Amino acid sequence: MNETLKRTISGAVYIALLITSILFSTESFIILFGIFLLIATYEFCNLVAINKVFAILFVSLFYTTVSLISFYQTETEAFISSLLKENILITVDTDKLFSVLLIITLLVSVKCIVFLFDDTQSISKVSKYIYLIGYVMLPFLFITKISFGIAAYNPKIIIGLFILIWTNDTFAYLVGKSIGKHKLFERISPKKTIEGFLGGVVFAALAGFLISKFYIRPNPEFSEQSILIWMIIALIVSIFGTIGDLIESKFKRVAGVKDSGSIMPGHGGVLDRLDSVIFVAPVIYLFYQILYYVS
Repeated sequence: MNETLKRTISGAVYIALLITSILFSTESFIILFGIFLLIATYEFCNLVAINKVFAILFVSLFYTTVSLISFYQTETEAFISSLLKENILITVDTDKLFSVLLIITLLVSVKCIVFLFDDTQSISKVSKYIYLIGYVMLPFLFITKISFGIAAYNPKIIIGLFILIWTNDTFAYLVGKSIGKHKLFERISPKKTIEGFLGGVVFAALAGFLISKFYIRPNPEFSEQSILIWMIIALIVSIFGTIGDLIESKFKRVAGVKDSGSIMPGHGGVLDRLDSVIFVAPVIYLFYQILYYVS
């Protein structure tokens, strides 16, 4: 099987699995991204050489716990009460919890950007675990969180986000390959160009307009600003998605590998496929919060 066919088949399987899980139910969506998180954790541990068993146990416990108390608080309380045979009250303020997690994630994101521009080719042991928590683990929680918007689970939000990321990546590649002359960050990613980046921004903005106009049912509170909101999201995706891609490339360059893994033939690992969205998700969540409170 040639490389192009292999890449096409594995990409189609990935997209079908992703879309199906998002549309099928909230549970299938959360479970799939939990699985993606475990694979991404394994791949990241290989990249930075830290203990995989401890990392996977910690990440799986944290993701499961936060998901249960955030999205199934009533059911979790009832289950624990039945086990203990007494009534208990879970008083976790999930909004405050995610605010704290967001601050941690954004601080680590800044650290990642500093790491991107740093010429040092080594990572301290403490930094490795900081990156594991703030660069890998917490963003997956924000991916699931933003799919709920400001109310109930809405699969169109997360599908729209992935469409923007795929559009940006595709047209950044096509425009860069066609007319790209000026390197964007040659030391880390020799193939990325400024022209390709700008092409990705333009087509992502167009996709944001089309998503808002024909796919997303505008929230009554934001109906007049819906197009503007999704074009801003497209801009966030283009900028921070590109940064996320470059940061993952820096981790791979330090590790001396081409791909984070080999689970997807022709595409690499889960981190290779989700490097953009895990860096974008916390920023989109922050944007949603600002939008909600300003409105």
